[in-house]
Amino acid sequence: MASDWNEDKLKELQELYGESHGGELHKPEFQKVANNIFSEGGTRLAPYSGIPTFLDAPYRQVDPSNPDISDLEVALIGIPMDLGVTNRPGARFGPRALRAIERIGPYNHVLDCAPVHEMKVADIGDIPFDSRYRLEKSLDNIEDYMKRIVEAGVVPLSVGGDHSITHPILKAIGKEKPVALIHIDAHCDTGGSFDETKFHHGGPFRNAVLDGVLDPTRTIQIGIRGSAEYLWEFSEKSGMTVVHAEEVPHMGIPALIQKTKDVIGDGPVYVTFDIDGIDPSFAPGTGTPEVGGLTTREVLEFLRGLKGINICGGDVVEVAPQYDPTTNSAHVGAQVLFEILSLMHHNVHIRK
Repeated sequence: MASDWNEDKLKELQELYGESHGGELHKPEFQKVANNIFSEGGTRLAPYSGIPTFLDAPYRQVDPSNPDISDLEVALIGIPMDLGVTNRPGARFGPRALRAIERIGPYNHVLDCAPVHEMKVADIGDIPFDSRYRLEKSLDNIEDYMKRIVEAGVVPLSVGGDHSITHPILKAIGKEKPVALIHIDAHCDTGGSFDETKFHHGGPFRNAVLDGVLDPTRTIQIGIRGSAEYLWEFSEKSGMTVVHAEEVPHMGIPALIQKTKDVIGDGPVYVTFDIDGIDPSFAPGTGTPEVGGLTTREVLEFLRGLKGINICGGDVVEVAPQYDPTTNSAHVGAQVLFEILSLMHHNVHIRK
């Protein structure tokens, strides 16, 4: 095949790019993003410099008892609590690990947005806890804090912590009307009480349904697998839709996206992502790894296909960084956090 490269095309490129810096672009949508990153002289901050925040969002110091955030659309919140784990501890370090990940965003090339720069969003720090030792008290602290966020008209996007944190978040969001749920995980987390308590990371969605804040018929759980299947009959009995990990390659991601949209409908939906939904070959840094999980590419394609859903909140949980010296697990968690924030960018119900 003959090349159509010639001197005229070379001169055209030289005129456009010969003397420009990396932040001078010719597509308006790209230039809009670059204007937030590059100085006039063409420099940009090193990704490893500065004070780390979730997705490099602006930091907002707030009074936990009366957070002044009414001007925000989305609040990024750390929840460093893992008193509900059944196996390996360490997810309390998840928020710190995700804040330390650099080079996530700012532009989402599939969803065509730069959410941190195009939304009113801030990292407002971590939820303070009354005690490092009392799980039930910590869950109350989360619910009380989240109520303030929701009452301010702000959408919470949280980083845990173990999966028990999602129950009190749902209690705050679904207080007036139960919400739908998109749940990516290796486990259904609808187990009952054991070791004298129902509050643990294996039962938040059973608790949420029984508290009347989660609609099980509008709940889909994706990536489910492992030896604890017998503990989760509540999912089926309550009407939840369960998609096992081994089903995903056969049905395909487009079909999974459509199935999810059919289940959740048009109403408000919460998105929760447990890092163990990903196969441990990609993300070993978690307390309950299960082989045979989803790939990172499958999860990203799935989430991006949900553009337009009425998302009312979300979280990334169970990243325990000390079990992954490569930092891949935290990197995956931060990327998923970015995808959820990008979905929020496209929800007209959020934009103020």
